Amino acid sequence: MASHQVMDALEGSGLRGKRTRIIELYTSPPDGTTVVCADELGPVIPRTFPSAPGWSPNGHRSKAELDYSRGPKKTWVYGALRVTDGHAVTMTAPSRNSAFYQQFLQKVEDANPTGEIVVVTDNLSSHNSFSTRMWLEDHPRIRHIFIPVGACWLNLQEG
Repeated sequence: MASHQVMDALEGSGLRGKRTRIIELYTSPPDGTTVVCADELGPVIPRTFPSAPGWSPNGHRSKAELDYSRGPKKTWVYGALRVTDGHAVTMTAPSRNSAFYQQFLQKVEDANPTGEIVVVTDNLSSHNSFSTRMWLEDHPRIRHIFIPVGACWLNLQEG
């Protein structure tokens, strides 16, 4: 089945069918197609002090929790996870909007120089804005697949 036919099939109706087709993309992507999951995290305030060095009593690395806030020094973290091998593309930006999302998609495209790129993401307005749709017209290798509402677990980048 050609990759555009797979994408057209994903546009079908019914939550169960959409879930199944997204999982099939993850497990058996069409030849020449790279599947990435994309999401944003934020707003995050960068920490001004390091976490404690060393290991925790239970043998795990100590972690510094992220500070969520809407202060003036916030940043957003964009991330894409290539499903087949775990390669990640990340980018930070001072806000979450269509312009920064398009810059992020350009980084994803640069990291995957051949074949079609399927981006599995949620239906945030910047992902489907007029501006982003026009940008995608000039980048025909990139296709969006929007996860169904209430099924965020389908986006492997969400975790």
